[in-house]
Amino acid sequence: MDDESLTTPYFPTWCPGCGNFSLWSAFKNACIKEHWDNSNTVLVAGIGCHGHILNFIKLTSFETLHGRPIPVATGIKTVNPLLNVFVFTGDGDCLGEGGNHFLHACRRNEDLTVIIHNNGVYALTTGQTSPTSPKGYKSKSTPAGNTDAPLNPLALAITTGATLVAREYAGNIENLTSLIIKANNHKGLAIIEVLQPCITFNKRFTHSFFRENCCRLDPDFNTANKQKAYTKSLEFGIKKMPLGIFYEV
Repeated sequence: MDDESLTTPYFPTWCPGCGNFSLWSAFKNACIKEHWDNSNTVLVAGIGCHGHILNFIKLTSFETLHGRPIPVATGIKTVNPLLNVFVFTGDGDCLGEGGNHFLHACRRNEDLTVIIHNNGVYALTTGQTSPTSPKGYKSKSTPAGNTDAPLNPLALAITTGATLVAREYAGNIENLTSLIIKANNHKGLAIIEVLQPCITFNKRFTHSFFRENCCRLDPDFNTANKQKAYTKSLEFGIKKMPLGIFYEV
């Protein structure tokens, strides 16, 4: 298996500079290293820019209704537990329309890998405020500034029962590749939040912003300590944003 055999003939429709390109590359790298193919792997995505990834990877895939990739993936995994099942979902798709499914998948600790493409905006619908947009964020839907506090997907995942919870920046392709492999090998629900820019509609969360404001978790950070993992997840937007595995049991 190589990159060419994994890539469909369709040219990606993401905007040049979109973080989805890096995530796409990282996932293909993981497929090649782990020999994930149509005999053992299924991809599921919701609606949003993230969902286009299914058009560009030559693997069995299922595009669901908005907010519904997690329950569909749960059904696939239940029918055939031997499959590698990956969910690609956006911050709006996962935490807005799909918020209820996210919480209950964490509660049940479903044996899935959920990759959240978090760019802090509804990009496919041209730039509305999303559940992870920061307070005060101005967009087409909140021209006077967002009055709501953003949801923290890692804090939610840790408190509701997911057993591997991690964050990475899309530009760190090598780290993201390794994290995707580790998540798939984990027995239980693995949540990976991928911070990525929307270069067209979110002028705050840019590539340079993430490079300047992200930091790596301490190598000796105790990932088995749920309270410490939760506390560390709350540093998002207050201090530098930590990257790495927060919780793993």
